[in-house]
Amino acid sequence: MQVKKILIVRFSSIGDIVLTTPVVRCLKQQLKGAEVHFVTKEIFRDTLVHNPYLDKLHTFKKDVAEIYSELKAEKFDLIIDLHKNLRSLRLKQTLGVKSYSFNKINLQKFAAVNFKMIGSLPDKHIVERYFETVEKLGVKPDEQGLDYYISKNDHVNVSTLYLGNNSDFVSVVAGGSYFTKQIPLNKLAEICSRVKLPVILLGGPTDKQVGDELKKQFPGIINLCGALSLNQSASVISQSSLVISSDTGLMHIAAAFGKRIISIWGNTIPEFGMGPYKPNSQNQILEVKGLSCRPCSKLGFKKCPKGHFKCMNDIDTTIFTSV
Repeated sequence: MQVKKILIVRFSSIGDIVLTTPVVRCLKQQLKGAEVHFVTKEIFRDTLVHNPYLDKLHTFKKDVAEIYSELKAEKFDLIIDLHKNLRSLRLKQTLGVKSYSFNKINLQKFAAVNFKMIGSLPDKHIVERYFETVEKLGVKPDEQGLDYYISKNDHVNVSTLYLGNNSDFVSVVAGGSYFTKQIPLNKLAEICSRVKLPVILLGGPTDKQVGDELKKQFPGIINLCGALSLNQSASVISQSSLVISSDTGLMHIAAAFGKRIISIWGNTIPEFGMGPYKPNSQNQILEVKGLSCRPCSKLGFKKCPKGHFKCMNDIDTTIFTSV
């Protein structure tokens, strides 16, 4: 199929968008002369704004209908729908051009969550399933991992922070999109007490209270929760020796930079296909296996449905004594 202009659709969120970047790169490199556009929410603009493989980034604030006229004027030949929900369906119907859609494996995820049929999930990373969406175009994975680009203006000079005599440091990500995916304060405290290298805490404004509490307990840590933009946090991650994170967007950004990652999993499971892509050989996954209630959701909850939050509270943090 000869295509001159392609629109990739992925509205959210940080990690999911970062995981589309191998497809963006391979479309641009393998379909010679094709224009590659992307549409997402304005709040996630920073994840792609500096990506050199995109010819144009389209964003909207609340509803993609805000930019229907803008997208129609582009006269796309093809839509690659990597979101596949009612909003992306409405967009495809509005533009009225040929489209290929991502398989979200919702039935398999339903079986895993409700009947704990983990074996029903395909043994494929979500990036591999993204590539299945474009295989009809002859586009294939190049095995080069994820991309993440930041500008010089977003660079954070970590050497100006007080790290003692160490050039090596550990980035610890506080927070997450859902409570049941977040590392609890007591576990963050255990990690900080065990890690021997200097610790920099990263997170958004909603994580500042947790960061402040950890700073009280461990005055030597550097608390940057709520102090940096997403791309400034990415800059810190790019300079880290190790990144400790739950299933977050920053975990996927760390994977894009090829960092060593220790990922901590709560109510979700790596088998959903969302673990660090093209992992560093030193990466480790920490999870509590054998819980009859896990996974309890393909996304997450505001609180543990069972009230005990064992999937996080029972995580063994002794591994961090060797970090």
